[in-house]
Amino acid sequence: MDGNALEFPPVRFSTSAFPERERLSRWREEFGRSLLRVDIEPMSSLPFHAKGKLRACCGSPTRFTRTQAMAAEGDDSIGLVINLGKRATASQRGREVALLPGDAVPILTQEPAILITTHHLGVLVPRTALASRLDNIEDAGMRVIPGGAESLQLLTSYMSLVHNRLVLGTPKLRDMVVRHVHDLMAMTLTPHLSAGDSGMSAITHARLNAALGYIAVHFHEPGLSVADVARDQGVSPRYLQRLIETVGTTFTARVSELRPLRALALLNEARDGTRRISDIALQAGFSDISHFNRLFRTRFGDAPSGILARKTSQA
Repeated sequence: MDGNALEFPPVRFSTSAFPERERLSRWREEFGRSLLRVDIEPMSSLPFHAKGKLRACCGSPTRFTRTQAMAAEGDDSIGLVINLGKRATASQRGREVALLPGDAVPILTQEPAILITTHHLGVLVPRTALASRLDNIEDAGMRVIPGGAESLQLLTSYMSLVHNRLVLGTPKLRDMVVRHVHDLMAMTLTPHLSAGDSGMSAITHARLNAALGYIAVHFHEPGLSVADVARDQGVSPRYLQRLIETVGTTFTARVSELRPLRALALLNEARDGTRRISDIALQAGFSDISHFNRLFRTRFGDAPSGILARKTSQA
């Protein structure tokens, strides 16, 4: 997603518009080689069918192959493949991984790779956008991210909202959405810290990971404080604050990042217009509705009621 040339055009393609004998060749040329720069090979003897919207596609079991020549023609982006089917496999740099439903794996687009899938969502982000948010991008490749990871769930939900619900009629809103996707992508790709990556001891690393994990599980609790997390870890609040600052954030910033995204996901999941904004705010961890509205509008450029009203009118 490039913030300098962003219009969010609805790129769609389906083989149903073509005679059966032309479907595979059309899909290979127009969707595979032109859009994704991959070769496509069906994995079943049954008649081939597929459809795609923007960078999400589904259909027959299919092998996507990016050769060295195709990789050389592409841009220097980082791709994240989110498996929406029953099972998928991906391989790059001599390593093959299996993806269960909901799992994801980062793929380096400038290198050869193979993906076998029936239904997946692909997110492409320029390397430069992630370099300012994430260290050691190269280490992210081929590391399976479980579907239960909070950051991955937030990214998937946000992408669903962008594709299916939001109009994004102004450059300001579009630029804001790009920044959000880049932030969520960086959060999703951030690996657990390991001993030896810095001057921290193994015990300190483990404590930091445990603290961040505690926040990821309990951020929706309105009364959550740094003292609660410190008490769970058996350290002082001041020490915990300094520990969290070593990864470039604070307790307040971490919580303020997760809560609006959770509220946005809940708005996206709302089935009708009967859901109260105050209930969504409370479920996301906000006890003050005015603070919730201000923070949400600042983050997403619109009030929660505006997004809910648009969703209801489109239902």
